Amino acid sequence: MPLGRAYSVAVAGVDGQLVEIEADIGQGLPSVHLVGRPDTTLQESRDRVRAAVTNTGEKWPDGRVILALSPATLPKVGSVYDLALAAAVLDAAGSIPAQRLADAVLLGELALDGRVRRVRGILPAVLAARTAGRSTVVVPTAALAEAGLVDGIRVLGASTLGELVDWLRGATDLALPDPVQPAPIPSIGDLSEVVGQDEARWALEVAAAGGHHLLLTGPPGIGKTMLAQRLPSLLPPLRERESLEVTAIHSVAGILSDDHPLIFAPPFVAPHHSSSVTSMIGGGSGTARPGAVSCAHRGVLFLDECAEIGSKVLEALRTPLEEGEVRIARRDGVARYPARFQLVLAANPCPCAPARDIDCICAPLARRRYLGKLSGPLLDRIDLAVQMHAQSAGAFSGDKVENSEVVRARVTAARNAAAKRWEGLGLSTNAEVPGHVLRQQFRLPREALAPVETALSHGRMSARGADRAIRVAWTVSDLRGGGIPNAQDVLQALSFRQRGVA
Repeated sequence: MPLGRAYSVAVAGVDGQLVEIEADIGQGLPSVHLVGRPDTTLQESRDRVRAAVTNTGEKWPDGRVILALSPATLPKVGSVYDLALAAAVLDAAGSIPAQRLADAVLLGELALDGRVRRVRGILPAVLAARTAGRSTVVVPTAALAEAGLVDGIRVLGASTLGELVDWLRGATDLALPDPVQPAPIPSIGDLSEVVGQDEARWALEVAAAGGHHLLLTGPPGIGKTMLAQRLPSLLPPLRERESLEVTAIHSVAGILSDDHPLIFAPPFVAPHHSSSVTSMIGGGSGTARPGAVSCAHRGVLFLDECAEIGSKVLEALRTPLEEGEVRIARRDGVARYPARFQLVLAANPCPCAPARDIDCICAPLARRRYLGKLSGPLLDRIDLAVQMHAQSAGAFSGDKVENSEVVRARVTAARNAAAKRWEGLGLSTNAEVPGHVLRQQFRLPREALAPVETALSHGRMSARGADRAIRVAWTVSDLRGGGIPNAQDVLQALSFRQRGVA
């Protein structure tokens, strides 16, 4: 009984697992059966694969074809298996030799005329193939640049099924990826364009240096959005491991650039205030897709007009803020997406939002309700809070302020100091350090901790808030080049929280 075999990859979240595809050609009426928990899209591949094989000039077997995808208990989703399904059938029919096919992983969707189309999740699939010990992976030519980001595995590109068949027969070579060209840095503005607001600029620098979350409140037109949009300009480029993490998430989301797939600049994601929980956290039917919090991984998630966002959406941020990842359970399994982002919230003080507080016409209850959507548990996870005020006319003709390049140099030096300190824990920023490490292994002197202990004893701060204040104190110390935070650094950190967070 003829039996063929090929390999592909199932991607769930940013994790991939090797899938073995077996093709059996038996007696009976011509038909195609798929087993191994295929979804609707994969079930439809029976017609796509058969048409692609015949239109390529190959003969489809006359008999009953059974295609089994293993492991059988793993849900199989999408059209990424088309190329491997076609190769398995041709192998079972004896149309192609099995030498090259035995160690290759095939990824791609087939058109009816045999063209190989790009699919989502190529990068995590290639990483999974390398982890499984495979030596070669064949991807759509359009995804060569993305797949070529992975070292340690031979990456080839096929634009048609015919090219793959010729390569398996040893008649031709497939395309190789070109050297990766870094994407151009997007224009995001410079910090020197912000007029005045020295306190808010300092808070932005502290947030950039330590990876802390930031809340900006103040009347409209005062510069909240401008400041938030310029935060990425203060952040250093992503490290190689971080860059691959971010690129893999964007690959699954289907938003990678074909020409410059590698993301090395921290992403900036600013969803609309009408966004749903699914678009913010991730989800969808079948397999969960990454949401805004994951697309902002290792970058900035900016929520403008956060008081207009639904309470359920805001409360859904609490777990990602605390754990740095999202786990979404759906019918086809649990998808895990990293979500280690910096949250920046911006809000007006009330619904009418006049330029001066004295001109507010809102009732006291309306003012309390407006920012009441920001619950205590959510605000407790915000490290820095700044109340911005209108600038005087003299601010527009004052001295020239520092630009992003100057501030970024200080931020980079502070981040390097933090990364060296936490190297043994595998962490890179102060915001990621667990509270028990701060309290036990890197405990501050008693005189420095005195303000925090006073706030705790008077009930003005939670234990979580105390840990976050200490993290900010470490960042302030790193920015001034100190070895360990002193009492002044701790007081500076507490002052950011006592403006409305703690």
